[in-house]
Amino acid sequence: MQMKTQLLQISYKLNSIDKAVALFWKEVCNYRLFAFSGEMGAGKTTFLHYLCEMLHVEDVVSSPTFALINEYHYADGNADRIIYHMDWYRLKDAAEAINAGMEDCIDAAKDGRAICFIEWPEKALELLQPPYLWITIETTDPDQRTMTVELIS
Repeated sequence: MQMKTQLLQISYKLNSIDKAVALFWKEVCNYRLFAFSGEMGAGKTTFLHYLCEMLHVEDVVSSPTFALINEYHYADGNADRIIYHMDWYRLKDAAEAINAGMEDCIDAAKDGRAICFIEWPEKALELLQPPYLWITIETTDPDQRTMTVELIS
């Protein structure tokens, strides 16, 4: 039986998304597996772009809709850290995700070797084994968003 615990709720305007990103990361930086849910255009990729910018990712951060997985690197002290940014929107099922190597990325996050950001996690929910964070981004106004962060354990 999975349990949900709300960790954080943030409302932010798009012109102050950097402040929301900083608050978010301060609260959740110890987690490694993040499932971002929200309607098309809610701002999942935009939020992740700003988060990667804050982490000083050197790679170009873009939506992995067609590539399915983007790999980014950032320095954490003297260590090179890996972020896997996945977009499951186009997946037909979990088998397709496994064939694309997404299970390996999730395993790397569970082992602490990487961070996984997953957009459209609903497409292959069975790949997500607790604990992980479920982040819902809702459009409350054209330039306003509300983000809810829940720990699934």
